[in-house]
Amino acid sequence: MKIILLGTGVAIPQKDRVQSGLIVDAGCDNGYSPVLFDCGCGVLQRIFQSGYRHTHITSVFLSHLHLDHCGDLLALVKANWLCDTIKMNLWGPVGTGQWLDDLLAAYPYMQDKVDIRITELVPGQVVGVDGLEVECLHTVHALPSLGFKVTSGGKTMLYSGDTEPVDDIVKASEGIDLLIHECSFPDTFEVTNHTTPGTLAEKIEGTSIGRIVLTHLYPQTRGFEAGMVKVLAEACGCLVEIGYDLQIIEV
Repeated sequence: MKIILLGTGVAIPQKDRVQSGLIVDAGCDNGYSPVLFDCGCGVLQRIFQSGYRHTHITSVFLSHLHLDHCGDLLALVKANWLCDTIKMNLWGPVGTGQWLDDLLAAYPYMQDKVDIRITELVPGQVVGVDGLEVECLHTVHALPSLGFKVTSGGKTMLYSGDTEPVDDIVKASEGIDLLIHECSFPDTFEVTNHTTPGTLAEKIEGTSIGRIVLTHLYPQTRGFEAGMVKVLAEACGCLVEIGYDLQIIEV
């Protein structure tokens, strides 16, 4: 299973980070297409830069409906349509269907030209797509939101989306190969609906995880990266990294 971090940033522009998105690929050699998790602004360009074609992406999971996680979705849909790829499967939290209907209503010329099949998800649901088993997890954020535990070929990764550190994510992380968790701010900030290294370390201390990659990084994390990594490495005793755009991770 190959994971490509397309965007590791947030809504505030940064020189080297676009908004949230990642690809999970169970392998074209097995006849599978890559699956996209979140599609914030800048992700469409990163898909191209990663070596994939945008038309390879016909399955998308949205963790929630904040713009920095879905702002490029309609751009992806239009790019695919212009290249004769009109079908897409879209999964997201409750409210995704109405959100997309409202969005397409602003662009009536597209409404009859694309075929987007929407499935709204709740925690506990499991979806199978392109060689991946995707389990939906409860998270805590300002909008209805989901985390995703993804299993393929005996390997497992977990993508938190935006959340405070929560028990459901911790329990689901036990024994996994890779945890991609948001870490929006350093511990000098007190935050809700998001994560700092200290609040995450407190929750996951002693959990058996193969590797942790931190993402969804605000500009305020710059200069604090080494300390963020240290806090979490001491809590879990595993490799901890600051994620970066176009990073390729094999599990």
